[in-house]
Amino acid sequence: MFFKKKEKRNIQIDLTKICALLIHAAKIDENFSEKEEEIIKQTMLKIGANNVNLDELFNDAKKIEDHSNQILAFTKEVKNMNEESKIQIIEALWRIIYSNKEADIYETSLMRRLAGLLYIDNKLMGDIKEKIKNEN
Repeated sequence: MFFKKKEKRNIQIDLTKICALLIHAAKIDENFSEKEEEIIKQTMLKIGANNVNLDELFNDAKKIEDHSNQILAFTKEVKNMNEESKIQIIEALWRIIYSNKEADIYETSLMRRLAGLLYIDNKLMGDIKEKIKNEN
């Protein structure tokens, strides 16, 4: 029983850090909207946050992001995900960025850094960006 609880807690921590990365992207342009929050919550559900309290997860992630000055702890969690989940995160990041119809210099800089940190091929990153940009 003890190990199952510990296992569940580790999953919660992983999801919280991933959520914190998405929140970081939403806040980087200093305009964190309800639309961005909804994108984040929907993404968390897609990658497996079905069995957790989504509002609690979101609030915990906001606290972590507020007190962090680097994204390495957040990207480590995404880096360990399978390719399909990684792509879902990248798509969510671009959806957050383009939720206001444009990407500013800070947002595009973040995505360039994330491409390197997550070992995402530049062509794949560009393809995902164009796909999401064309959705809007």
